[in-house]
Formats: sequence, structure tokens, C-alpha cells
Amino acid sequence: MDLIPSFSVDHREIVPGIFISRQDEVGGSVITTYDIRVTKPNREPFVDVAAMHTLEHIIATFLRNDPDWKDEVIYWGPMGCLTGFYLILKGGRAPKEIHDLLLRAFKSVADADSVPGTNEENCGNYLMHNLWLAKMHAEKFAKYLEENANNDAIFEYPKSDRLVTDDGRQFFDS
Repeated sequence: MDLIPSFSVDHREIVPGIFISRQDEVGGSVITTYDIRVTKPNREPFVDVAAMHTLEHIIATFLRNDPDWKDEVIYWGPMGCLTGFYLILKGGRAPKEIHDLLLRAFKSVADADSVPGTNEENCGNYLMHNLWLAKMHAEKFAKYLEENANNDAIFEYPKSDRLVTDDGRQFFDS
């Protein structure tokens, strides 16, 4: 079985940033999945579950209402490891081209007085939100994006070196 692209990244080396996880052609159009890594995997604390849920609601709402980007947005959702999000957009923009969009999205969390879509009718776990912690994580990541805007390392995945057998199969130790 082929390893999916996000598992081929060396998570010991990845830093917070904006990365292309994969690009697919669908019906003649390019669809790009971005890895929006908010914390350093296995080194920094992961994002609290309730804060992650809150960030999902606020930023999804921001992205789907941004006049310049709303028609490009397909999906915004959390990673299971709670270290970041996946953003799926129409088109094949480089990570640097969406830096400003994500900076504005994470900065918008600071202005939130409430979390959109947090009632029993609109959310499958409407009681699990933490706006205060979401603001803390968003502020930290926005500051990081600002400080590292010219750092290529936040836009390029570190690749794993994998042992390849004589018959071309990749060896994975886990």
C-alpha cells in the first residue's frame, strides 16, 4: 500500500508553516491541499481540542466569507494530531501566495466575541469550544507567520529519507 503524502514528511524536522501536502487534478482543474502546521509536531504542545474546534469554526467562516478567496475555498479542517489544519483550495498557488490570507485569518480570531455555528442545531459538539485558548493559539501563530514571512523553511516540507529496497519498495520502520 502506498504511503499517503502527509506521512512521507519527516515530522521530526517539520516546523510550523504553510506547505503543499498534495495537488490533484480533478475534472481538468488543480485542487491543492495545504498543510497549515500551527505547532512543531512532537515537540510543542498540541492545540487543545476545544481550541482547535473553535479555530476551525472561526477560520472556516472567515475563509468562506473573504471576498477575494471564498470561491477558491473547498475545505478547512483540523488535523487528527492537533498540530494544524488542512486547507483545500481550487488552483495551484504556492504556499507564499496564501501567506497573507492565513495571516489575516488567524489575526481575525482576536476580534471574535463569539464562535459562529455553536448551537445544537449547527454543530455536532457545540459545547466543546474554548475561545480564550483559540485566541492564544491564533495570536502565537499569526506572530510566527509575520516574523517568518521571508523564511523559506516555513513554505517547504522537509522530506524523509527512506531506505529503498533493491526492487524499488520503500522501507518504513513504523
